[in-house]
Amino acid sequence: MSTPTRTLALIAHDGKKADMISFAHHHAEQLRQFNIIATGTTGGLLQNELDLTVDRKESGPLGGDVQIAADVVDGLVDAVIFFIDPQGKHPHEPDIQTLLRTCVVKNTPLATNEPTARMLLTTEFVAPTTEAT
Repeated sequence: MSTPTRTLALIAHDGKKADMISFAHHHAEQLRQFNIIATGTTGGLLQNELDLTVDRKESGPLGGDVQIAADVVDGLVDAVIFFIDPQGKHPHEPDIQTLLRTCVVKNTPLATNEPTARMLLTTEFVAPTTEAT
């Protein structure tokens, strides 16, 4: 049996959570090849809707975006998919910008919409590698 060796962070603003769940349903088999981390509410939805194993951080407004940014800094995240709602107001905007900036500084692949997320899942850069256990 093989175990995932790549970690993917999944985040979605409230106005994009339905899009994230739809995306995850369409790409469930690919997502199962990753270690998944997510902010609290998004992670809970992924666990409940798809029975995915998810390392859940705090919700975004409670620091989850910053927790994931810290994991990016520590080299623990291979890619981030963050469905951003550009129409919504986000009181934790500085935390969101910290995560986005951290991905840029650390050269961590970042998808902020579904078409880019689909492309990210199919690239060799983030395609999971597996080891025999």
